[in-house]
Amino acid sequence: MFSDPIKNLKAFGLREDNIVADLGAGTGYYSLAAGEIVSRGKVYAVEIQKDFLSKIKNKINEARLHNIETIWGNVEKIGGTKIADNAVDAVIASNILFQVEDKEKFIDETRRILKPKGRVLFIDWAESSIMGRTSIIPKDKARIMFEKKGFILEREIDVGEHHYGMILVKN
Repeated sequence: MFSDPIKNLKAFGLREDNIVADLGAGTGYYSLAAGEIVSRGKVYAVEIQKDFLSKIKNKINEARLHNIETIWGNVEKIGGTKIADNAVDAVIASNILFQVEDKEKFIDETRRILKPKGRVLFIDWAESSIMGRTSIIPKDKARIMFEKKGFILEREIDVGEHHYGMILVKN
């Protein structure tokens, strides 16, 4: 049912020295997987739910990873991630767009923290997997939303039957 973070991050092509932001990190699946890959880099796990941040911190300690920083932040507010302008090489945005109310501000914040030519791994639920989710954003609409904010589609990736995935570049 869920998408495989390790497979998806391999397709994304993170390098060991990348600085990465996992926006809406949830319980940390992508943050921890990215932390393993960017061994000489850094991962910011940004989440607004404090109980999820506690879970991520516990997983970080268990995995003995020292390159992941948890941030209690709001991805729907400019500056809400508490990450500096043009600070990250890559953003992971998995299963979040359908949840945020201010989708434009979310994309603006993503753009703000990304370095020039920075990349976004964007994954969300496919229409075929609605299962009670009423705010699913179709793939074509999500792509247009990012393109209107100055992103270019690099390529689509296969992230499983219940999701769609794409890699976008800050132009």
